[in-house]
Amino acid sequence: MEAIAPSTDTGIDPVRVFRLLGDGTRLRAALLMHQHGELCVCELTDAIDVSQPKMSRHLGHLRDVGLVATRRSGQWVHYALRPDLPAWLRSTFTALAGEPPFADDLTRLRRAMARHRDHCEQ
Repeated sequence: MEAIAPSTDTGIDPVRVFRLLGDGTRLRAALLMHQHGELCVCELTDAIDVSQPKMSRHLGHLRDVGLVATRRSGQWVHYALRPDLPAWLRSTFTALAGEPPFADDLTRLRRAMARHRDHCEQ
């Protein structure tokens, strides 16, 4: 059996990506970043209803595989999907975004962003 090579444009290995996205927390976080762009950890924890350490650990996995980039602003770390992700991955995110529970996550994210607006300023 032939090994699957990383995508030539980004070096992203599809098998590794789908293994990581097999976890609901990571998939939900990635979909929110796909829909909204850069997000603070506190916004993601509220939208997905997980603890900050758990969310940070999952975001670290996404960063390690090359899906997300980070930006520090004071004590806050903001995460965003890399802009050069392959089209096959972006279209997968787009296809899933309107499905439950992912559509509900976006509603919760908007509420979380209103609550965290002052300290998570971008």
